[in-house]
Amino acid sequence: MTVEIKKDAIDIGIVARDIDAMLAFYKDVVGLELEAVIDMPGGGVMNRFKVGDSVIKVIELDPAAPADAAPCGIRGATGYRYWTITVGNLEQCVQRAADSGSKVVVPVKVVRPGVTIAIFTDPDGNWVELLQND
Repeated sequence: MTVEIKKDAIDIGIVARDIDAMLAFYKDVVGLELEAVIDMPGGGVMNRFKVGDSVIKVIELDPAAPADAAPCGIRGATGYRYWTITVGNLEQCVQRAADSGSKVVVPVKVVRPGVTIAIFTDPDGNWVELLQND
């Protein structure tokens, strides 16, 4: 059996430790559009940010999650460690993140001809990669 893909995008959910800081970061620093705020069954709120056809779901649980994700980015543990947004103004985005206090863990660098990346953290320590195709 083959899965029948019905959307040319992938959505991701991030359970937030500090919801106010996370909402400000994804709205004001990264510059994403808040699409909707939805109550979740079982307690909590999902804040949906648009990224093209994808959605970043920043979630506040009630009660809060009992544990934090393993720190240290890509080499810190197995599982989901980072995700990528393709942008057209990489250097400006990374500078805005750095100016907001975000930790830049991989400065702007060319990884192969025509592809430049940078990685920084959100307020909860999740790694966000920005990629620019030149």
